[in-house]
Amino acid sequence: MEKICKTTILLFLISTAAYTQENLKYAETINTADLKKHVFILASDSLEGRETGKRGQKKAALYIKNHFKSIGIPPYRGKKYYQKFKVKTKRHVCKCEDCDVNFLQKIFGNRKKIKGENVLGYIEGGELKDELLVITSHYDHLGKHDSLIYNGADDNASGTAAAMQIAEAFMIAKREGFGPKRSVLIMAVSGEEKGLLGSKWYTNNPIYPLENTVANLNIDMIGRIGDFQKEPNYVYLIGSDMLSTDLHNLSEEVNKKHVGLRLDYTFNSEDDPNRYYYRSDHYNFAKNNIPVIFYFNGIHEDYHKPTDTIEKLDFNKIKKISQLVFLTAWEIANREERLVVDKAK
Repeated sequence: MEKICKTTILLFLISTAAYTQENLKYAETINTADLKKHVFILASDSLEGRETGKRGQKKAALYIKNHFKSIGIPPYRGKKYYQKFKVKTKRHVCKCEDCDVNFLQKIFGNRKKIKGENVLGYIEGGELKDELLVITSHYDHLGKHDSLIYNGADDNASGTAAAMQIAEAFMIAKREGFGPKRSVLIMAVSGEEKGLLGSKWYTNNPIYPLENTVANLNIDMIGRIGDFQKEPNYVYLIGSDMLSTDLHNLSEEVNKKHVGLRLDYTFNSEDDPNRYYYRSDHYNFAKNNIPVIFYFNGIHEDYHKPTDTIEKLDFNKIKKISQLVFLTAWEIANREERLVVDKAK
């Protein structure tokens, strides 16, 4: 019996070490060439700014769906890649100083019904498959108005390209025998610019019980240098310690060990006057006591303007942040213990 126990422990240690050693290999599959390819398509004029409910958003959803298919992600439960929603809304929820509320109300205010799709990239886990990690990025933007196309290269083609590459890295690992222990859902959401509608719909109608969802990592605008920064080697993190000290410590450790970005917590407060904690899709998970991290480069002069275009992006920055998100996700998905929620609201 003692010999069997020792053998079991040895096999467990070998398995754990293998997962630890392989994470960097798969992080390196995230590269600037593929990120550029995705951003150039998502932020192209042909997608007309990807406004939720419009033709360009539908084309973007199809592009993301086809990418998931091409890398071997099957439709969820053999049936679908889309979670469709239809909601009524007449207001824009953002009240921040850097957002032109009058302009946004002009665009969105008269729309009675909004139809959108969340695109589901579901990767089933192994021995802990009943627990779920969700990675989100919104792929919608402001659309086309008065002959001007709001391409949304940073907001949020950058984050969507990152999520697509993270999905591919997980699938490469799975094909080589290193699939995640927990299930992972990479979800491209729409309706964010109209009031976080897609993520709200998901958390009200989850494909997995919310009590089985261990964390949400949300990627929104990661390709530029924000107004208050002078160099690109940083990322704002928002929310990492608000519900789980465990998640915050894991995030810090992964970055210190593997990536070396400067993690900036300037806006990491529920009382931040910019209200960033409430302004992207992670919030709909956080208000359900699911630990979150929001990865963000900050506001810049082209935010919500037609000048948010591809040539202004720093693809090395996008790659580095994407790798940080992947490596953080890898640790969450493969650790033995579920993240501890020690600050539930």
